[in-house]
Amino acid sequence: MKEKTTALYEEHLALGGKMVPFAEYLLPINYQGTTLVQEHLAVREQAGLFDVSHMGTLDISGEDALDNLNYLLTNDFSNMTIGQVRYSLMLNNQGGILDDFVVFKWSETHYQIIVNAANRLKDYKWLKENAFGNCKVKDLSEGTAILALQGPNSTAILEKLVEKKMLPTGYYRFIADVPLEEATVTISQTGYTGEMGYELYCEPEEVVTVWRALLEQGKDLGLVPCGLGARDTLRLEAGMPLYGHELSEEITPFEAGLKFAVKMTKPDFIGKGALESKLDPHRLRRGLKVLGKGLIREDMAVHAADMEVGYTTSGTFSPSLGYGIGMALLNRDYAKIGTELIVNVRGRHLPVEVVSATFYKQGK
Repeated sequence: MKEKTTALYEEHLALGGKMVPFAEYLLPINYQGTTLVQEHLAVREQAGLFDVSHMGTLDISGEDALDNLNYLLTNDFSNMTIGQVRYSLMLNNQGGILDDFVVFKWSETHYQIIVNAANRLKDYKWLKENAFGNCKVKDLSEGTAILALQGPNSTAILEKLVEKKMLPTGYYRFIADVPLEEATVTISQTGYTGEMGYELYCEPEEVVTVWRALLEQGKDLGLVPCGLGARDTLRLEAGMPLYGHELSEEITPFEAGLKFAVKMTKPDFIGKGALESKLDPHRLRRGLKVLGKGLIREDMAVHAADMEVGYTTSGTFSPSLGYGIGMALLNRDYAKIGTELIVNVRGRHLPVEVVSATFYKQGK
């Protein structure tokens, strides 16, 4: 299958982007002149710019839009205000996770969902099949380009291009119709790196203008373009789960440590009945700190003595911390913080310590 490209494909090539297939798209893993670690540290210390236009955008509208969201998704959207963003999960009937995403409230009858690229068609089909009443579901993905500007200097960079009053002032807030050069963008204070930052949404025809303006104005503030490699190490340090790794249709929200996004007090939602018997899961998502040298990757068995007690879901070297880290689903009897276990890395027994999955917190 031939991979698709985003509207910034030629910009990536011009900057020496090392293009790789990802979620049916060709996207840069990193750029010529910067390593994955350099791009990672730029986000932690200054700023980085990502093309995340491969993400999907689904539109939910109609008089019954709110009732649909409250039934189809796990979070409660009843008290959301216009201009607010909220994280949620969507479950199958067995309580497994179909996807995780953020929901934007545009009006009392209009919402948008930003979904994982690989799940876009599945999510769209599920929402269409289960929607009821006066509720329309549209796929706006092909008409939406998305940039992620992340890092402590991101506000200063944006203030060079837009009026200060046009920037969202709170986490998980957004402002629409913001003029930026010759483009019009929606700006949300959101991100997937654990760092202060924004995401910008515009039409694909305008995204080259926005991309170039941000890179030019951010040059003296340390802004560099960043690829998929840094995006993954940043999210893992921040303890953010990734679909296909920490999240899947075989994993429940309680196993994944996402109880905050599931409102069991709601009258009903898809998957609620199945979850009622799974409130105390036998396995839990935890962080793993490698003790000594070595790296862990996904799908490696975790042992306590000679007994297998779980498996890794992600693993990498942490550029910020200087040692190997990972996440795992562990038998809850062995998930206590401070427990020492062994990961089987292709026959090599690597000692690890069970820690919180959040390895990095902004400013700490």
